[in-house]
Amino acid sequence: MSVSVVGVDLGGTKVAAAALSGERIESSLMRPTELSDSGALINQLVDLVRDCRDSELDAVGIGVPSVVEFETGRVVSSVNIPLADVPLRQVLGDRLGVPVFVDNDATVAALAEAHDEHLKLVARNLVMLTVGTGVGGGLVLGGRIYRGSTGGAGELGHTIVGLDLEGENEVPPAARFPQTGSLESVASGHALDRVAAEGAKLHPDSALARLVGRELLGAEAVRAAAEGDATAGWIVEIWAERVGIGVANAINTFDPDEVVIGGGAVLAGDLLLKPATRVARDYVVPGLGDKTVIRLARHGVRAGVLGAALLAADELAHPSVPLPDQARVR
Repeated sequence: MSVSVVGVDLGGTKVAAAALSGERIESSLMRPTELSDSGALINQLVDLVRDCRDSELDAVGIGVPSVVEFETGRVVSSVNIPLADVPLRQVLGDRLGVPVFVDNDATVAALAEAHDEHLKLVARNLVMLTVGTGVGGGLVLGGRIYRGSTGGAGELGHTIVGLDLEGENEVPPAARFPQTGSLESVASGHALDRVAAEGAKLHPDSALARLVGRELLGAEAVRAAAEGDATAGWIVEIWAERVGIGVANAINTFDPDEVVIGGGAVLAGDLLLKPATRVARDYVVPGLGDKTVIRLARHGVRAGVLGAALLAADELAHPSVPLPDQARVR
């Protein structure tokens, strides 16, 4: 029997939701993320689900940029949104009156990318890197989501890719997340904003320099690069090569069938994919990754919404956690 679910993709910049019925995903509703406090954000999530749900709703899936205890749906820790230690599954379930399933945003995006356009599972071993406000990671191993012992597996954005440990240099003391030298600190959307600003200062006569002052300078840099600005192209290539180091780490660790780059970064297209692939192939251990496909997310920026919806549908069909006793919303 077909079920009606809503998938929610919660990011540090925007939140999107869409209804899924059978094999059809509806158009997404999107809002700027409410970051003032947890109460305001929860109210926004409730309103968004209600705005896009069908006359009947069986469950809701939500992907969040956080470490999640999947069995309880509690957000263990969160860097970019005000949900740390919030029992989100219970809170949203009580408000909406249906089962709610909460997971890491990159994890649900990975689940979506393991499925084709007809929602058929086509990749049994897949690593997802979501590059947006931050950098997340999701794992599908043996055809199933892999969450690890605490639910936090796949935090590939917090792998360290840039420490100077030559000679007698000691490991620097840990700081706040994202740690200095982590993939997120050097390859996220915020990192691209910073690199673009630095490049604009070095080249004040460039088209990129004329864009300084824009809130999302990184996105403007990608646009300028696509239009042929040399400085912007140089900046975007640096960023893409850093993403490629993250891809290489994923291949060296998991030797998967596919590594997929998703999140808002997919809008850069080949400006991202080609340098990232070149660098990744250079840094992969010989003999690994020969069969690994490196690609952009086939579901584009909607992978998070679709994956969250698939999570809800899968959990209704094959529960891995007990379903709460909640009435259907009609």
